[in-house]
Amino acid sequence: MSQNTPDSSSQNPETIPLQKIPEKPITPPLETGEKQEQKKKPNSNQRLVSLDAYRGFVMLAMASGGLAIASAMRNSPEILDQYNGTQWESSWKTLWQTLSYQLSHVEWTGTAFWDLIQPSFMFMVGVSMPFSVRKRKEKGDSTLRIWGHAIFRAVLLVALGVFLSSQYSPQTNFTFANVLCQIGLGYLVVFFYVNRSFVTQLIGVVTILGGYWFFFYQYMPVEEELAAVKAYLTEVKHKDAAEWSQFEGIGSAWNKHTNAAAAVDRQLLNQFPRYEEPFRDQKFWVNNGGYQTLNFIPSIATMLFGLMAGQLLISNRMEKMKVKWLLQAGLVCFVISMLLDTSIWPVNIEQWEWHLVPIVKRIWSPGWAIFSAGWAFWFLAVFYWIIDVKGYKKWAFPFVVVGMNSIAMYCMAQLIRPWVQKSLKIHLTTLDEATGWSVAGSLFSTDCPYAPIAISATVLFVLWLICLWMYLQRIFIKI
Repeated sequence: MSQNTPDSSSQNPETIPLQKIPEKPITPPLETGEKQEQKKKPNSNQRLVSLDAYRGFVMLAMASGGLAIASAMRNSPEILDQYNGTQWESSWKTLWQTLSYQLSHVEWTGTAFWDLIQPSFMFMVGVSMPFSVRKRKEKGDSTLRIWGHAIFRAVLLVALGVFLSSQYSPQTNFTFANVLCQIGLGYLVVFFYVNRSFVTQLIGVVTILGGYWFFFYQYMPVEEELAAVKAYLTEVKHKDAAEWSQFEGIGSAWNKHTNAAAAVDRQLLNQFPRYEEPFRDQKFWVNNGGYQTLNFIPSIATMLFGLMAGQLLISNRMEKMKVKWLLQAGLVCFVISMLLDTSIWPVNIEQWEWHLVPIVKRIWSPGWAIFSAGWAFWFLAVFYWIIDVKGYKKWAFPFVVVGMNSIAMYCMAQLIRPWVQKSLKIHLTTLDEATGWSVAGSLFSTDCPYAPIAISATVLFVLWLICLWMYLQRIFIKI
């Protein structure tokens, strides 16, 4: 028997040792273009960190209470005078005035950063829907079961919103203008549009916003009711005509307290038991801030914009195209909203003023729904590009911790902020007495104009630590 040589064994498969037989076919190396294409099209099942980070950023901003900067400015105007007579005087005043404006709600028209928190949160509700539905389908849930969960979530959000609004009331405070109620009231309509075509979703947005605009435009207030509202505002709330006369002409339909949605609330909310201290019947006349229950209708459009963005992100399109589309969508929203209302223009041009659809956050006017969606598209594009496209994720960890427990952070901010502040004062005072330090004395000083800012930041840090503990323990509260 002749000895096999490498050449002969390669010609006779039966003589090849088993360990040399490859288990899988060898894949040829990817060409450079194929490698780039693979990087541009990530796995659509991969969790997008940017969504949690953006949501966490929004919730941290909400829970901060603006770090009490606006109230500190109102209560201690001497803050502005600290650098009078120095080279820093102008810059110092501009800094604090800008912070105070951006961390407060505008009176009626226009916008500040603080006004963008709620639409961003609602926008993210729409973004997350396609991912949530896909996950449930992968678990094997039927369409009926998925819809059942959506109905449960909508009801629970409304109930939770009413509960949080009632925490300082002698009885249930039936109000539906807070963000949780608004999401719950419109949730099922948005859910209906999940996985529909872009054209179908866009038709839904146009129909909702166009119909709501016409609802306001055609409303003619009853003279007797209008007189009674003005009398109430003047005699009880001590307001003057500026409270209900922001616009003239076509824009007057969007004036505070005299618009169509305000009239609906005077009918709707008076159907519920209403009490005011000291436990006597009190008819509902106006919401002091001008917020209305029917805001949830145009808010549906805000969530639909988010749904469009979510379906774009979950698709297999290239990453750079997703970023491009998000930026373009935001630009289109800005152009449309500025054509509808000049009050949002960065500069005033003489004889160029019209208010076809005033941009008012407090009544969620159609113009506001479009304008705020523009910012939400751009915020999402930036977070997505930096975190998921470029891969810079570590810096976003503080936001992700909150974003994965956004409902928990919202509830803590509404329920336990005063308790956390009180507890800090008690225990830090005890620590000062034991150690001779002056932590509590400095933090809760009545003489320092910056003390409210320091307290607010400390409370926020405590709430974040709770979210961090929940994250490390893998505890995620979801509805």
